[in-house]
This record gives sequence, C-alpha cells and structure tokens, in this order.
Amino acid sequence: MLKEFKEFALRGNVIDMAVGIIIGAAFGAMVNSLVVDVIMPPIGLWLGKVDFSNFYLVLKEGTPAGPYASLKAAKDAGAVTWNIGVFLNTIISFLIVALAIFLIIRQINKLRRQVEAPAAVPTTKNCPYCFSSIHFQATRCPYCTSSLS
Repeated sequence: MLKEFKEFALRGNVIDMAVGIIIGAAFGAMVNSLVVDVIMPPIGLWLGKVDFSNFYLVLKEGTPAGPYASLKAAKDAGAVTWNIGVFLNTIISFLIVALAIFLIIRQINKLRRQVEAPAAVPTTKNCPYCFSSIHFQATRCPYCTSSLS
C-alpha cells in the first residue's frame, strides 16, 4: 500500500496539481490585496469616504451597546453583524479572479490552435469512374483502367 501511495504521489499529475494549488492560493491572496488595498479605497472615497470592509448592519447589539466605530469593535462587543462590505469585497475578488482565469485560458486556447498540426496531406484519391481508392499521383486507375487527368 505504501508503494502504491508513493507511485500515486510522485506521478506528474499530482505534483502539477499541488503546484497549481499553491500558485492559486498566492494568486488569490494577491487579488484580495488588489481589491481591499487598491480598488475599494478609491471607490469608498468616491462614495463619500466609505470603508467597504466596515460596511455592516448590526442585527443584534452586543455589550456594550453600539454604535460601533468599526466591524472589529462590533465583533469584540459580541454584536451579531451582517457584513455586507466584506461580501462586496469577496464578490469583486471573485470577479477579478474569474476574469484573469478567463484571459489566461483564452490565451492558452489561442496558442493551442496555433500549435496544432496542419491537416495531413491526402495520399489517396477516388477514381471518378469506379470510385476505388487509388494513389493521388496515379494517372490511370488500376481497377478500371480509366485514364485520369
């Protein structure tokens, strides 16, 4: 069983998958930082100095009762919150990741179409009289002896 597991773990597909997962996690962290640190602050400033990560609704007051200065303060007080801003950040992160993956796959498909081998040149043709398959350079059909032009 150990030998089988070793063969499974060292196959190229499993290692490629592990590398993909690691790169995907790093890419996800990078996109999350892009959304939270680069995209959302100007949007929040444009909408009147709103910090989307602190955009939430209090469903149940904590102790002490609100209002709370931030989402962290509300959570520390034990308040039950509806974190709309965090959800918006997550949606924007997802859309950016989906767009990036779409663009990458699109480029890979373009490269794949360019690399694909051209169609093989046919080596045979059909005789127009007896419909037998003959060599493409033949000038006379070996089956019906018709002259081919």
